Amino acid sequence: MAVLWQPCGEGARILRVLGDSPCPVLPGLVAGRPVTEVGPYCFAAREIELRDGALWPADSTDTHEVTGDFLEEAVLPDSVQVLHSAAFYNCHRLRRVEAGPALESLGSDLFTNCKALRTFALRAAPDAETGLKKLLGAVSADVGVEFLGAPGAKLFYPEYFEWLDENTPAHIFNHSIEGEGYRMRQCFSGGAVDYAAYDATFAQACVGESEEKLCRLALGRLLAPFALGEDARADYEFYLTAHPDGAFGLAIAARDEAALRLLVKLGLPVQQAAAQCAKAGWSAGATILLARPRRAAKRYDFDDL
Repeated sequence: MAVLWQPCGEGARILRVLGDSPCPVLPGLVAGRPVTEVGPYCFAAREIELRDGALWPADSTDTHEVTGDFLEEAVLPDSVQVLHSAAFYNCHRLRRVEAGPALESLGSDLFTNCKALRTFALRAAPDAETGLKKLLGAVSADVGVEFLGAPGAKLFYPEYFEWLDENTPAHIFNHSIEGEGYRMRQCFSGGAVDYAAYDATFAQACVGESEEKLCRLALGRLLAPFALGEDARADYEFYLTAHPDGAFGLAIAARDEAALRLLVKLGLPVQQAAAQCAKAGWSAGATILLARPRRAAKRYDFDDL
């Protein structure tokens, strides 16, 4: 892999990535400079403006541009602080973006038409201050978040919609927002996630969100229960217990063995789910569901003789 870049301050701005992998890992250093910015339209399938100072990679044989529908994942170095406008514009197959905790500035139209985007992964502890709030503000569709730093956390933010209604005679516009996903995106204290506030939105989300989305949210919090209070844990467990088909359906679709074990531990009925596993050709999942719990070894004392 090679990059077209230009100096910016003491760092480097990536203008284009060249290579044969749809999942590029951007370098942390270019010519001894830390990579601090991803330039405008960097991964978009369109011409970019080559400003003064743009430098092509030396002695590189890579000519294929990693742009548009070719891009599936992007791993950004910890040093990246700025994502310029439309950096991922029209990347229809982009499904995952991984970054460090240093993101500070995001341009507009960053993920426009990225219909397949499903996950933001952050190499940070779950209680660290990151640029997550700004990333979430750039995506109104369903998106999951994974904190990769120990002990880890998995969050889900449902889609929300916003629009303007015009009061024609007065030419006044009313701003309307629909969907609990917007409220959940505001659950931050400084730059860190406020987990108590996030969990508190679940009750209202149960009113308007789908079973599939609520099961995904509950499973994520229970599988990686960072800062999860006992009341919130009980709410998530109760919801999954009341919606076994949706819960098992998610686990089986993702072939998530940890989720299956969690649902079995909660006492959800397993026969129908085991049949789903068999139908999907997932024998390991069926084995987990149908395995008999081990009995404790019998201990004998003199009264047994």
